[in-house]
Amino acid sequence: MRRFNLNLEKISDLVKPVEVRGGTNAVVKGISSLGEAEDGDLSFLANRKYGREVATSKASVIIVPDDFAGEPGTDQAFFLHPQPSFALDKVCAYLERRLSPSPEPGIHSTAIVHPSAEVPKDVHIGPMAVVEEGVKLGSRCVIGPQAFIGHHAHLGEESELKARAMVMDHSRIGHNCVLHPGCVVGSDGFGYETVEGEHLRSPQIGIVALEDHVDIGSNTTIDRARFSETRIGAGTKIDNLVQIAHNVRIGKGCFLAAQVGIAGSSTLGDYVFLGGRAGVSGHLKVGDHSRIGGSTIVYQNLPAKSFVYGDPAMPYFQAQKFNVLRSRLPDLFRRVAAIEKTLTSDP
Repeated sequence: MRRFNLNLEKISDLVKPVEVRGGTNAVVKGISSLGEAEDGDLSFLANRKYGREVATSKASVIIVPDDFAGEPGTDQAFFLHPQPSFALDKVCAYLERRLSPSPEPGIHSTAIVHPSAEVPKDVHIGPMAVVEEGVKLGSRCVIGPQAFIGHHAHLGEESELKARAMVMDHSRIGHNCVLHPGCVVGSDGFGYETVEGEHLRSPQIGIVALEDHVDIGSNTTIDRARFSETRIGAGTKIDNLVQIAHNVRIGKGCFLAAQVGIAGSSTLGDYVFLGGRAGVSGHLKVGDHSRIGGSTIVYQNLPAKSFVYGDPAMPYFQAQKFNVLRSRLPDLFRRVAAIEKTLTSDP
């Protein structure tokens, strides 16, 4: 359901284009892809491989790169911007504030907040949330329905726990962090010692520390350290269904896509990117600015600026060559079999 109306002037104020081509009297009521857009929609061109769709798009307003050569159709406006996707983010951020406004400060009557917890007056605590003994919340935090904050955990200013997110005992959450529904920060690490055939739990007495501006996706788990800390660097973004084991250290500005797994005591440098379902074995080091492709498994240390793919991980372009050669293996085996048959046949 479309629940907003934006005129051209408001969009221009949000986007701040370097140039506007054409014009329209339409009121924008929706945002769609170029191919699916209708009259009254806003669209954008970020990936140039879709450039041909601009000419046939029915969108009333299209945000295009600042060097785009095409002209708008009748009753259509082009907003030229050096980063169309970022420009669209500005529009969406405005709409997000309107469609999902921040909740009012206060503590819901069904929430359980320990008397010793430090809760500023401008904090919101939602229905059935639990805030344990010794918790410290920063100004303007938002604690969603059924969220849990364990003993002596700290949250920095303007951090938000979505519904059912959990921050376990003694965890440290920085400023402006977002923990999405169902994620768990500070659960026990997977540590056991086998003694006389019995697996005995190793106590996990460390913490998890998230630096500022860290986002944690739904149902992701970050384990507390066996000792010391598991640390996630400033500005790192972690997708849904990611597992980060105890004593892992992740640098600043990293991206971890869905279903990534990082085994215990491994270290990722700054600005490391991991594609979906990638894995890093334990006690390894991955250098700054490395890229690890989807479904790649890393078994050894990687120097800075590595670009790897495959299982086991190998340099990306080498892995692509192996994939091409692998597709030729059936024919190669047939040829080898034919040669062996010729060599072993009676004269």
